[in-house]
Amino acid sequence: MEEIEMELNEFQKWLKDYYDTRGWSDLSIFTRIGFLAEETGEVARAIRALEIGRDRPDEKIQSYEENKQELVEELGDVIGNIIVIANKYDISLEEIFSAHQEKLMERYKV
Repeated sequence: MEEIEMELNEFQKWLKDYYDTRGWSDLSIFTRIGFLAEETGEVARAIRALEIGRDRPDEKIQSYEENKQELVEELGDVIGNIIVIANKYDISLEEIFSAHQEKLMERYKV
């Protein structure tokens, strides 16, 4: 599989264009928040599979690497939904990261 390297702003714009061409950006913000909550639950499920396994007869047992790849994909879905929300309010990922870093440094006096 070919690896794609992008800067944050470049990826944010790519995702906006991708969602726009499919009409996915037209969904209401409340629908998008529902998707984010759903994807967050899928991250929890993927972590559970990695940490303690899944004990369901209707699910195939996967290797650690397969479970880890599932976590990577679910984290991507969460990030994608966060980016769509940020785009709706014209907030760059760099602005989010910078504000978060400043908040932590101020709060914990780093």
